[in-house]
Amino acid sequence: MNIIKQLGILLLFTWMILIASKRALHIFQQNRYEFYRYTEWLNHNLKRQLLTLALPILLLMLALIFKNIELLLVLITCFGYGLYNYLDEKKQDYAKPLVYTGRVKRQIVIYLLLELLIYLFTIMLPLSFRALTILISPYLLIYPLALITKPIEEAIKKRYENEARKTLASMPFLKKIGITGSFGKTSTKNIINDLLSEHYYTLMTPASYNTPMGITRTIREMLKPIHEVFVCEMGADHVGEITYLMKFVKPEIGVVTSIGPQHLNTFKSLDNIIFEKMQEIELLPKDGVGIINVDNKYIADYVIKNTCKIVRVGINNTDADIVGKDITFDKDGSHFVAVIDGVEYKYQTKLLGENNVMNALLAIASALTLGITVEETQRYLKEVRPVEHRLEKKNINGFLFIDNAFNSNPVSARESLEVLAKMEGKRILITPGLVDLGKMEFEANKEFGRQMIGKADEVILVGELEKAAILEGLKETGFNEANIHLVANTKEAFTYVYTHYSYQDTILIENDLPDAFLK
Repeated sequence: MNIIKQLGILLLFTWMILIASKRALHIFQQNRYEFYRYTEWLNHNLKRQLLTLALPILLLMLALIFKNIELLLVLITCFGYGLYNYLDEKKQDYAKPLVYTGRVKRQIVIYLLLELLIYLFTIMLPLSFRALTILISPYLLIYPLALITKPIEEAIKKRYENEARKTLASMPFLKKIGITGSFGKTSTKNIINDLLSEHYYTLMTPASYNTPMGITRTIREMLKPIHEVFVCEMGADHVGEITYLMKFVKPEIGVVTSIGPQHLNTFKSLDNIIFEKMQEIELLPKDGVGIINVDNKYIADYVIKNTCKIVRVGINNTDADIVGKDITFDKDGSHFVAVIDGVEYKYQTKLLGENNVMNALLAIASALTLGITVEETQRYLKEVRPVEHRLEKKNINGFLFIDNAFNSNPVSARESLEVLAKMEGKRILITPGLVDLGKMEFEANKEFGRQMIGKADEVILVGELEKAAILEGLKETGFNEANIHLVANTKEAFTYVYTHYSYQDTILIENDLPDAFLK
């Protein structure tokens, strides 16, 4: 009977843990499996987690005192807490649900083994104390779990990367373009691919597959001998990552779209960001071509030590090899003139905003480097579709949205407000603010709030993270407080839009933080 009781308790504990640990693993995944990001989330959400645990902990403390009903109280607590988490999880409308990758599946196995060890090591202790230990463990176990699985993941990563290196080495005639930047790299990558795909059989890294594992997966699963050009986005939020990716992919053409104060939490300083991003140019072969945005002061002021050919692209900086000017845009797209080798060429595109004009100019420079004619780039750019979540115009349930939801930054946010200002009808901004800016975060969001005056008629602030800073900026400019609306999540923001605005209005979505940031 004792064995049956122990098995029953173990099963109940396991059920409770599986429900609670799913959320912990989900948050860890959304925070890129990084300790510091996960710890930041815990710090932001500590109060909420303690409130959730308050009643179960109280019941288990009572169980320690009243031994005659200990088993009953433990069963009620475990079942109740498990049921609460199950029902709470079911009603969550996650923007990005947990993806059961091979990594997550391995983590689940280790997670259960760790919980079993806790159960066995505490088997001689009072039942209520064991339940209490298991109750508070789900979010804390992420730390030993990550340490245990790290060598496993590193070994798998190394094996896959070696296979990818062999694939690249077997294709000596493959043209490779590497693209990096604090922002604009995904849009530029997509435009380059669209301009080149009319002439070449191209492959680009999909979505935001810009990490070593994402690029490795692209090469292993998608790159075929028939491909002629590989367009590779390279992301970085730590020192050494662009250097690593350049030595891995070895592109002949390198593009740097921008440099700014993003990921300061991990880079630690702007100088580190500048140095790392410019490795995209520094590590090109001597016969390679570097294409840079000289409107960006950090790029323009950087002294390049590589002797490879450099193509300078600018809009405000007219001391460039390719210059964009006479830019106009409306709800249908943008028009501009590109000055190439002293000759003016007119372009039109469905893309919105000056940032996208710069991205298009960088893409044109890349296409010209690979033999595409100016006239062909003019034709092809007309058909380029907006990149998903980057100033992308959408019709959702009859409403006009401008979706700039992906990983916003101060420059992108300012640009999107300029686009919103040109739109017809009432102009509504939905935003949770800007994140991952380190010590600059509060001031950047305060400035973002100041910039909204005259650009947005109404503002919907999502979540708590940057609310105080944005509100402070809005109030400094005298923004009408009756037109500022506070909501808990993106779902509530959309509900508010659908019930308060008309089809003649324009709604800008500026940044769409993952659930990890909004909780």
